[in-house]
Order: sequence, then C-alpha cells, then structure tokens
Amino acid sequence: MNVILAAIGGTIVLAILAIVFGLILSGIDRRIVARMQARIGPPLLQPFTDVRKLFAKQNIIPANAIPWLFNAMPIVALASAIAILMYLPFGSFAPILGELGDVILVLYLLIIPSLALVIGGFASGSPYATVGAQREMVSMIAYELPLAAAVIAIAWRLMAAGVADPFSMLTLMQTSAWDVVGPLGIVALLLLLVMLAWVTPGELSKIPFDSPEAETELAGGILVEYSGRNLGLFTLSQAVKTVAMAAFGIILLLPWNLSPFLGLTGVAAGVVDLIFFVLKVIFVAVVSVTVVRTMMARFRITQVMGLYWLVLGGLGAVAIILMMADAYLLGVI
Repeated sequence: MNVILAAIGGTIVLAILAIVFGLILSGIDRRIVARMQARIGPPLLQPFTDVRKLFAKQNIIPANAIPWLFNAMPIVALASAIAILMYLPFGSFAPILGELGDVILVLYLLIIPSLALVIGGFASGSPYATVGAQREMVSMIAYELPLAAAVIAIAWRLMAAGVADPFSMLTLMQTSAWDVVGPLGIVALLLLLVMLAWVTPGELSKIPFDSPEAETELAGGILVEYSGRNLGLFTLSQAVKTVAMAAFGIILLLPWNLSPFLGLTGVAAGVVDLIFFVLKVIFVAVVSVTVVRTMMARFRITQVMGLYWLVLGGLGAVAIILMMADAYLLGVI
C-alpha cells in the first residue's frame, strides 16, 4: 500500500513539475525566437497567462463533432505525456515506474499524444482539422523510422558490449554508449545525434514540421475547432511532451551526470545531477526546436516524408552498419 501511495504522490508531483517546466521552456523558446528576429518578445511567463486565459474561456463543441471523443482526446494527450515521464530517469533519480517498462514502451507512449490529436481532429467534424489529422498521421509514420533506428542501434551496441538489460531506461542513463564504442561507433553516434535533433521538432509538430496545423493554409488545422479548456489541455500536453522528448534524447545520447566528476554523493549528488539534467533539457530544446524553427520555413508533407524516410532513414541504416563494424573491429562480436 505504501508503495502505491508513494507512486501516486510521485506522479502528482512529477506532473506538476513537468507542466511548470514545460511552460517555462515554451517561454524560453518564444523569447529566444523573438531575439533572433530582432524583437523584444513576450515575458518569460507568458505561457502561464495564456493557459490561464484558455481555462477561463468557454469550451465550444462544434455541431458536427462527436462530443465525448472530442472532449476526451485532450485529457488522453495530457495523461499519456505525463505517463512517459514516469518511465524516464532524471539525473541520478530513478524512474517512478522504471521496473515496469523500458525504452520500447516509451516509444509506444510517445505516439499516444499525437494519436490523440489525430482522433480529436477527426472527431471535430471540420474539413480543416481532417486534413490536419491526415498530415499528422503521415508525419507520425515518417519520424518513427529514424527514431526506432536510433534506439535499436544504441541498444544493440550496448548489448554487444555485454551490458545487461540494454533496453532499460535506467541502464541507458547509467551506461553511456560513448564509453563502449570505438572510432566508427563515435561516428555512428554523431549521426544518431543529428537524427534525434531532427526527430524532436517532428514529434512536437514544430516548424518546419508543423504542416498538421499550418495556420496560413489550414487556419490551425488539427486544432482549429478546439478552444477554452480543451485547447488549454492540448497546450499543457505539448509542454509536457517537449520535456519528455528532450529528456528521452538526453538519456539515449547525453546521459552523463556531474556528481562522479565532482566526487559528490547522497543528496548533494542528486541535486547537482538534477540541475545538470534540467540544463541539458533546456539546451536540447533550444538547439533542436527553437533554433531550427527560427531558421527554417515549413516543409510540405511530401518533403517531410522524404527527409525522414530517405535522408534520416538512410543515415540510420548507415549508423547501424557502422555500429556493427565497430563491434566487429573491437572483437566483441
């Protein structure tokens, strides 16, 4: 019973922290974009004001919508985004449900917020949202290939090096792939780093991969009929997913903690590692989302498919081959 209560309490605290941090990340994103465009930009805490206003507004349900499905999807999106965090370690803190899931489960959970968007778009009965939902489905199919290739390449290389349970999130956080590879493996990991940097904005539907929303073409697309509380819930789910996606990339490719280098142990080590992890999340979010969306225009949906399947999918195949060659040259297979 105590374990269950601890898990529930930990989940509530984690959800609150993730929402607050996700909205702060959104504020940082908007401030940096504004400065890169020579504008002052909104206050750092503007996303909190925006969400508060959304929850205070009327929640409108379109006449052609399926009401229960239309209202349920924002809740599903937020709940699934929070569920992802329960399987991720943060710094030297173990995941709340680390023993009940692994990296494959996290890959499945990452799909659910996008799937909720798709179902919500279809359930709204709007032609703009239907087109946006179709584009979101195509994007999901596209970016899953390089993401799966990256996970498989890293887990296989750890397994070849004799690391036990290479698909465990805790193992990935405690054992850096960079420490077990040779020169070819380092090249492969650099390729995977580039791939994940491009997969992250696709997972979050940010420019140049925001064709499902495409305000100038579809007037908001997949979210065009959402307002009030429902739109606020989708905004919160997007903020939490940003934290989850950046943390997932860090665990795969940038898992180092500071405490071993500083000789810290106990509570001090946990605090320092958590602060360092948060700084890495901000860095990854800024580089892979903010900078990319500021410097690029929106891709057509055909270009999204071409980039993820042909370019990044090809890089993933090259990375896997390099990993195998590296393991062979080091004599571990």
